[in-house]
Amino acid sequence: MRHFFLGRYHHPRVEERIFMFVDMKSSTTIAENLGHVRYFEMLKEYFSDLSSAVIDHAGAIYQYAGDEMIICWKLKDGLSNHNCMECFFDMRYRLEMQAQKYHVKFGVLPTFKAGLHYGTVTTGEIGSLKKEIIFTGDVLNTTARIQSLCNHFKAELLVSVDLVKTLNLPSTYTVKSVEESFLKGPIKPMELFSISMMGGK
Repeated sequence: MRHFFLGRYHHPRVEERIFMFVDMKSSTTIAENLGHVRYFEMLKEYFSDLSSAVIDHAGAIYQYAGDEMIICWKLKDGLSNHNCMECFFDMRYRLEMQAQKYHVKFGVLPTFKAGLHYGTVTTGEIGSLKKEIIFTGDVLNTTARIQSLCNHFKAELLVSVDLVKTLNLPSTYTVKSVEESFLKGPIKPMELFSISMMGGK
């Protein structure tokens, strides 16, 4: 809302941003088991529990799309204290801390997988009846496709080589190359990494 009031994006701006696409695992099966109303109630709690971690790690929620959440950071904010990485593991930790609540209310603990990448976007305000700030750029499609490969590589988190090199992660993270992947569409082959946290959340 601050950006709307200040008019920051009345005219398009070019920015570097980190994006994380977060997708719930087995959402179709969960929805079928719970039914539409209870599934919607679970989604509300799930997104609320994840959102607190996003706020604490300087991120912003760009969009919700079904059971998917798109999170972004300005590049310097996402790199600072490894916020974009810490956010993923903090979200997972906070869900695990709420396991009893989910099992009692819904009979299942939702889990998620995610893809991370960064790049240049054009940012601006669109719409007349309903105004929104949107991002356009190849980084969005690429991040979505990275996330879509999590199942293929049996990974909870996949990160592009570009972001891994930029983050310069400390030894508390285990970084493992999964191979160079040919992402769908007109995107060059890209090395991807699965990342876990040693003795962490």
